[in-house]
Amino acid sequence: MEPPGDHLIELAATGHPAMLAAEWEDGAVIILAATPIGNLGDASRRLVEALENAETIAAEDTRTTMHLLRALGIENRPRLIALHEHNEVEKAAEIVELARDADVLVLTDAGMPAISDPGFPLVAAAAAAGVTVTAIPGPSAVLTALAVSGLPTDRFTFEGFVPRKGRVAWFSALAHEERTMVFFESPNRLAESLADLAAALGGARRVVVARELTKLHEEVRRGTADELAAWAASGVRGEICIVVAGAEPASASLDGGIAQVLALVAAGTGLKDAAGEVAEATGLSRRSLYQGALSSRP
Repeated sequence: MEPPGDHLIELAATGHPAMLAAEWEDGAVIILAATPIGNLGDASRRLVEALENAETIAAEDTRTTMHLLRALGIENRPRLIALHEHNEVEKAAEIVELARDADVLVLTDAGMPAISDPGFPLVAAAAAAGVTVTAIPGPSAVLTALAVSGLPTDRFTFEGFVPRKGRVAWFSALAHEERTMVFFESPNRLAESLADLAAALGGARRVVVARELTKLHEEVRRGTADELAAWAASGVRGEICIVVAGAEPASASLDGGIAQVLALVAAGTGLKDAAGEVAEATGLSRRSLYQGALSSRP
């Protein structure tokens, strides 16, 4: 696939509609389109044009898509196919076949499809079938939260949604990750997750909670894990992103390893298993971790 020629770049700079509708190659395609994560003004011209011309849209929630069309003043009423977490594997083959004959626009409720949203099975099926997949880039909660966090952005990892259970063990497995980490979380579980994060990574770890990004009540709260856990305990509303500073580059210390073992034990893991998990993650001696944690217990 060749990049666009100079004439197309010039058309793009002037907003010429030929560039907005330009196709990379002949044939129908699946188009992953990013939608606003809060502020409707973030809808790009390319997104609006795609919505105006779409014949088929695969949408995470067809009601949300209809609301978006009305909010943007778009009169087009395309065929809507529900594509959500409960049916995306089954629907992928159907949508791939549709895309052999006509473009299919793929939308999630907010942000870029396939990023902790439906889309990955569809893209994988399309790639396997030789159907072209392209994207209309745009708003991303992950990148927006990272950018405003004030934490290092040169290297980062997106860890998706924090699990509902086993959070201390899950966070402990990330204790030595040196890259900035981004998570999604429900406001109802935020306080518990931050408390578990503090137990696993240390209460002094730098954390940022970004709430309601791009919306009227946007808030970016910075502090330590302990501080933000206390803040969230009184209740928080809205869409939540958590950004966590990476670990300081250093060799794992035995004291730190013992603290991780004790955190796992407090979360319900057996001492022997906890020592094994931390030993595997850090390279520390399983026996030393076991004995150290045993002697540290009350």
